[in-house]
Amino acid sequence: MEVQIKSREDRELEDWVAADCHGLNFFDIDSSLQDLLKIYLPDDLREHMIPVFRNLGDVAGNRLDELARICETHLPVLHARDARGRNRDWIEYHPAFREMEKIAYGDFGIHCMSRKEGVHGWPTKVPPMAKYVFQYLFTQSEFGLMCPVSLTDTSSMLLERYGPEIAKEKFLTRMRSQDMEELYRGAQFMTEKIGGSEVANLAVTARQENGEWRLYGDKWFCSSTDAEVCLVLARPEGAPKGNSGLAIFAVPRDLENGERNNYRIVRLKDKMGTKSMASGEIIFNGALGYAFGDVGAKPNPGLKQMMDQVSMSRLSHGVRAAGMMRRCLNEALVAAKTRDVFGEAIINKPLLRRQLLKLMVPTEQVLSMVMHVASVLHKAEGGDQDAKRLNRILTPLVKFRACRDNVTVATGALEIRGGNGFIEDWVNSRLVRDAHTGLLWEGTSNINALDITTRAVAKTGAHEDLAEDLKKKLEQADGLPGQFVGELSGLVDRAKKFAEEIAASGNETKARQASNALYHATTATLLATEGAALGKAGGDARRMLLSRLVVDTKLRPTDPLSNGDGQFEIEAGNYLLGDSPVTLDAAADLLRK
Repeated sequence: MEVQIKSREDRELEDWVAADCHGLNFFDIDSSLQDLLKIYLPDDLREHMIPVFRNLGDVAGNRLDELARICETHLPVLHARDARGRNRDWIEYHPAFREMEKIAYGDFGIHCMSRKEGVHGWPTKVPPMAKYVFQYLFTQSEFGLMCPVSLTDTSSMLLERYGPEIAKEKFLTRMRSQDMEELYRGAQFMTEKIGGSEVANLAVTARQENGEWRLYGDKWFCSSTDAEVCLVLARPEGAPKGNSGLAIFAVPRDLENGERNNYRIVRLKDKMGTKSMASGEIIFNGALGYAFGDVGAKPNPGLKQMMDQVSMSRLSHGVRAAGMMRRCLNEALVAAKTRDVFGEAIINKPLLRRQLLKLMVPTEQVLSMVMHVASVLHKAEGGDQDAKRLNRILTPLVKFRACRDNVTVATGALEIRGGNGFIEDWVNSRLVRDAHTGLLWEGTSNINALDITTRAVAKTGAHEDLAEDLKKKLEQADGLPGQFVGELSGLVDRAKKFAEEIAASGNETKARQASNALYHATTATLLATEGAALGKAGGDARRMLLSRLVVDTKLRPTDPLSNGDGQFEIEAGNYLLGDSPVTLDAAADLLRK
């Protein structure tokens, strides 16, 4: 990423303050994304979408970035009554938030592009690989709003897949509209006071009254609180305790006669992050709902149905982490190139260069991972059974590791900016706050690690499919040094075996360690094979060097009390922190050292 830097002689006093990324086109400066589009998107889709990606990159780096800053200090406000004193609660938003909504829903249709044909002139539904590029670019400026956008996307998916015809007729078309006057936003409400993970004990109850389902009880954490259509997980009266008794109900905010449905928003949460987006507490007092399927005082399919949404949301969180990490890395690079200390830019300082690499490696890992998972999801949605098994383990893997790395990268980028990073005039503090959200939503790190080891590995055996897929990629790669291919293949085998041992032993304390091993073996393989493919085509092979750094820092044993020569890291850093492409031969030669 090239940055315009004034000479020391031409600088005014304010020019000595390190620059930021505002005003840049977030697509144009992202050579990694542009390279991976050549691998993961079909030629016709890529060429069609690049102008749209570039447009969003410009919006994200300029107007959207400005709006997000405004919304960070102008928060949603809950009003319990309307002007006439009626108990008709409503949430007031700053005009900047409404403008951000228009960009996401109206201008770019991120919520509906993979649910209906024709968005951005693409003749069919936009495949996941392209949709998630839009989420990735948008989130680099605004994380909070991407939650309602993703919720609307997945809500309409669930409604189409499992919902009753009456609810589809009432809501589905408007949930996929890009007309802001017609749009119905979607949400899913699961969490209650007992917590978000132990859904087996949910207490919100659904009763049949005069042939209609009515919901009663409290939901504790409801994001996109005032969405027009809420999918609520509740237990029909008389249904079994535990997961098997739960059912989904589509609950409209407003009834056909114009009256509000029978529920109240009683409080908005004062959150650490995602401040622009309203999350609140809701009390249902006989709210009308439309049941998903033939539900009642018997086992119901609600949780199984809702897990489709959870899986999609976990992938979206991985994508959002990827976008935020890219923004953090770019902020760190711009700051390092434009901040002088002791006579030179700090990017020339050896220790700072090492810190930049520590931000770059996980940022590139997660970009490879989300593009790969999106391509696997596309095949799975087309009925590929092998892809479905792969997706079962890849999705919690990317949610688990990406959201953890996001916190580290955001904090590291703030430190590189120095004291200014701690000041709210700059984006860094917001990135740090928002990064922590991903650790919590759609399952904490522990929940996702246990999902990987106790379910995806122990019950599905998806780690076998993952290892087979990775080894096939290595066998087909052209241009990678044979010794490095052998090492990667061996690491894939070891990660698979370790995860299998942990799953079989029931030793939950090692679940995160096993999940880390699978993630790093997967991303090291992806980076290596991507770099080789790009280099073979005459492009930039730098991802091969990133693969080696993953192996060195995450998968090889190291002695913390050993000096070591660190020569590979220094030489690789010279390539990776520069703007010139790395040839296949240069990358391969360095890997052989």
